[in-house]
Amino acid sequence: MIRVSEMVLPGHPDKFCDQVADAIIAAALAVDPEAYGQIEVACWSDQVWLSGGLCTRSPIGLDWRDVVVQTGLDIGYVPGNAIDANRYQVINTICERVGDPRRWSAHVNDQAIVIGWAGYDEGTAWLPPEHYLAHAFRDALTRSCQQGELAGEGPDGKLLVRIRENQEDWIIEHVLVTLQQREQTRLMDLCERILTTLAHAYRRLQHDDRRWTRAWSDIECLVNPNGPLLNGGSDGDNGQTGRKLVMDYYGPRVPIGGGALCGKHPTHIDRIGARAARDAALHAVQTGATECLVQVTYAPNLDQPLDVSYNMTGRGQRLPAEYFGHTAMRRHRPTDRLIPMLVDGRTVLQSSPPGSACGREHALELQRPRHDERG
Repeated sequence: MIRVSEMVLPGHPDKFCDQVADAIIAAALAVDPEAYGQIEVACWSDQVWLSGGLCTRSPIGLDWRDVVVQTGLDIGYVPGNAIDANRYQVINTICERVGDPRRWSAHVNDQAIVIGWAGYDEGTAWLPPEHYLAHAFRDALTRSCQQGELAGEGPDGKLLVRIRENQEDWIIEHVLVTLQQREQTRLMDLCERILTTLAHAYRRLQHDDRRWTRAWSDIECLVNPNGPLLNGGSDGDNGQTGRKLVMDYYGPRVPIGGGALCGKHPTHIDRIGARAARDAALHAVQTGATECLVQVTYAPNLDQPLDVSYNMTGRGQRLPAEYFGHTAMRRHRPTDRLIPMLVDGRTVLQSSPPGSACGREHALELQRPRHDERG
């Protein structure tokens, strides 16, 4: 069976927008843990557009341009790069309201169909192996651009992996990488450093899991097939929140829910429901199922879901329908635990492979069900 998946690096303009949106949400939560927020971000060239609404009990008191600039600098949009975040012009139309946010954040405020999936085992963080592999290579390239073999390159880039899944092993057949580079960097030098970075990451995977069987030298790799990518980030493409949902969830072979994850307060039904569905699927797999997809349907102003559906291979335990009630989900998931993760720019479903330095503690914590809180 052929499997494919893809990822973008943090400097991709769509992911930049996601991270700005979540940085704004994190700022609101720091003022009011029950804050309401729905933020959209778009970017092109040296301009960033902010829209949406926030409600907190106290004024936030921040200049959102400072948040945009700092997010860009943290990603790698620094002086000398094609994009220098200090030059961003920010058009802000966010409606900020001081009041009680619970009229929106403390109940189901929208309809939603959320999806949770789990399969395989801890060796892939219960993700499809091709998606886990894409995560591993994305994280390796990101770290390398920040402080390793590729320091100073990026931060924009993307990758695609193609594997052949057999009954007992996974064979990588193709890896495609496109990475932004500095003008003074020779393309062949860049390609060599990218391949070195990926080879090291792959050897770590093979060391931890013998199901990755193909030798690195037998894998076909394509690096920057269009030639040098100099104008990365919003200098080369426009960006918008919520355009990388398949990457944020489970990859292309698993259906996704109807809502984006970034730019919304943590108790928004799209976000908190997706986490609960993932927990339920994990619980089923960890108690006997080999694969599980959980679909939960919500209606506005109803605490309990309209429907909870399990599609399970094998036998695993199902959580009671009450587990998916909005009140119960809020009780299980304090928002203060999400703030560091939002600042890291990782969605609530993104997993970090073992050894990842990017949000590992928060991401892995959220992959596993919280059995002690189920009652």
